[in-house]
Amino acid sequence: MAHDHATRTEHDHITRAEHNRITRKNLVSSLATGLVIGIIAGAPIGWFGHRIYYQQRAGQVLLCRQQHPGQLEAELKALCGSLY
Repeated sequence: MAHDHATRTEHDHITRAEHNRITRKNLVSSLATGLVIGIIAGAPIGWFGHRIYYQQRAGQVLLCRQQHPGQLEAELKALCGSLY
Protein backbone atom coordinates (compact mmCIF):
# COMPACT_ATOMS: atom_id res chain seq x y z
CA MET A 1 0.00 0.00 0.00
CA ALA A 2 2.84 2.41 0.84
CA HIS A 3 4.50 1.58 -2.46
CA ASP A 4 1.20 2.16 -4.27
CA HIS A 5 0.81 5.59 -2.61
CA ALA A 6 4.38 6.59 -3.55
CA THR A 7 3.84 5.50 -7.15
CA ARG A 8 0.56 7.40 -7.34
CA THR A 9 2.15 10.58 -5.93
CA GLU A 10 5.06 10.30 -8.35
CA HIS A 11 2.63 9.69 -11.22
CA ASP A 12 0.51 12.69 -10.17
CA HIS A 13 3.62 14.87 -10.12
CA ILE A 14 4.61 13.77 -13.62
CA THR A 15 1.06 14.29 -14.83
CA ARG A 16 1.00 17.86 -13.47
CA ALA A 17 4.36 18.66 -15.05
CA GLU A 18 3.20 17.24 -18.37
CA HIS A 19 -0.06 19.14 -18.08
CA ASN A 20 1.78 22.43 -17.51
CA ARG A 21 4.07 21.77 -20.47
CA ILE A 22 1.15 20.88 -22.73
CA THR A 23 -0.78 23.95 -21.62
CA ARG A 24 2.12 26.27 -22.45
CA LYS A 25 2.79 24.44 -25.71
CA ASN A 26 -0.81 24.81 -26.88
CA LEU A 27 -1.25 28.39 -25.71
CA VAL A 28 -0.46 29.93 -29.09
CA SER A 29 -2.75 27.57 -30.98
CA SER A 30 -5.52 28.17 -28.43
CA LEU A 31 -5.16 31.93 -28.82
CA ALA A 32 -5.16 31.62 -32.61
CA THR A 33 -8.28 29.45 -32.51
CA GLY A 34 -10.01 31.98 -30.25
CA LEU A 35 -9.04 34.79 -32.59
CA VAL A 36 -10.43 32.98 -35.63
CA ILE A 37 -13.68 32.17 -33.82
CA GLY A 38 -13.92 35.78 -32.63
CA ILE A 39 -13.47 37.11 -36.16
CA ILE A 40 -16.03 34.70 -37.58
CA ALA A 41 -18.58 35.52 -34.88
CA GLY A 42 -17.70 39.21 -34.55
CA ALA A 43 -17.82 40.21 -38.20
CA PRO A 44 -21.57 39.64 -38.67
CA ILE A 45 -22.34 41.19 -35.29
CA GLY A 46 -20.28 44.26 -36.18
CA TRP A 47 -21.87 44.50 -39.61
CA PHE A 48 -25.41 44.37 -38.17
CA GLY A 49 -24.49 46.87 -35.46
CA HIS A 50 -23.02 49.28 -37.98
CA ARG A 51 -26.07 48.92 -40.23
CA ILE A 52 -28.47 49.68 -37.38
CA TYR A 53 -26.40 52.69 -36.30
CA TYR A 54 -26.23 54.01 -39.87
CA GLN A 55 -30.00 53.67 -40.34
CA GLN A 56 -30.71 55.50 -37.09
CA ARG A 57 -28.24 58.25 -37.94
CA ALA A 58 -29.72 58.65 -41.44
CA GLY A 59 -33.20 58.93 -39.92
CA GLN A 60 -32.03 61.59 -37.47
CA VAL A 61 -30.38 63.64 -40.22
CA LEU A 62 -33.40 63.42 -42.52
CA LEU A 63 -35.80 64.35 -39.71
CA CYS A 64 -33.65 67.33 -38.78
CA ARG A 65 -33.57 68.48 -42.41
CA GLN A 66 -37.37 68.21 -42.62
CA GLN A 67 -37.73 70.27 -39.45
CA HIS A 68 -35.63 73.11 -40.94
CA PRO A 69 -37.02 73.78 -44.42
CA GLY A 70 -35.71 76.63 -46.53
CA GLN A 71 -32.23 76.76 -44.99
CA LEU A 72 -29.08 76.64 -47.05
CA GLU A 73 -27.18 73.35 -47.46
CA ALA A 74 -24.20 74.64 -45.45
CA GLU A 75 -26.49 75.63 -42.56
CA LEU A 76 -28.24 72.23 -42.67
CA LYS A 77 -24.90 70.40 -42.59
CA ALA A 78 -23.75 72.49 -39.65
CA LEU A 79 -27.05 72.00 -37.81
CA CYS A 80 -27.96 68.39 -38.67
CA GLY A 81 -24.68 66.83 -39.71
CA SER A 82 -24.09 64.70 -42.75
CA LEU A 83 -25.21 61.22 -43.75
CA TYR A 84 -21.65 60.27 -44.66
